[in-house]
Amino acid sequence: MPLYPFPKLILAIVLVIATIPAFPQAAPAATRAGLPLTLGAGVSDYNFDFGSGGRMVGVSAWADWDLFVLPGKPRDLSIQIEGNALDFGRPARLPVMRQDTGLVGVKYRLMHDRNVLLYAKYVGGVGSIDFTNDTNPRYTHDDFVVLAPGGGVEIREWRQLWVRIDYEYQFWHHTFGPHDMTPQGFTLGASYHFRPASTH
Repeated sequence: MPLYPFPKLILAIVLVIATIPAFPQAAPAATRAGLPLTLGAGVSDYNFDFGSGGRMVGVSAWADWDLFVLPGKPRDLSIQIEGNALDFGRPARLPVMRQDTGLVGVKYRLMHDRNVLLYAKYVGGVGSIDFTNDTNPRYTHDDFVVLAPGGGVEIREWRQLWVRIDYEYQFWHHTFGPHDMTPQGFTLGASYHFRPASTH
């Protein structure tokens, strides 16, 4: 399943969230300077967990929206949307292998200061896979429900630009039988925080 619709989906969700009326402020307005949005992209390296296994490389992109409109400590909770496409470094025995995911969920900051941000996340959505099938050449593509816990760290590189190291463990529900396929891997990339670090 190509991921081309996801940039439009991300933009639509961000616009909808931006129109939600704000709750009464629990903190001075100065703490809310800047758009509560983070955008990023990176390179992913995953164990794709198909057949006898192996690793593939791909690209990922994400958008995080801080839930500043909620009471309590909302700055620690974000909505995360991410897309991932593993399409490079496939083994010779699987010449058409490709895995795509489009996921949305929550991200919670476990610890953060001006220069380091540690987080956990739980996302879910759809996974798409292309594969080689010698038994039935007509069946070489399928889509599955995907759930994925994960976490990572961001380190401020320069002003509002951060380096992100993300880990994700995916559960592709009942792939080709009663068991889940469980791709897992790391993404190394860069995030731009539209809200300055001093206001987090």
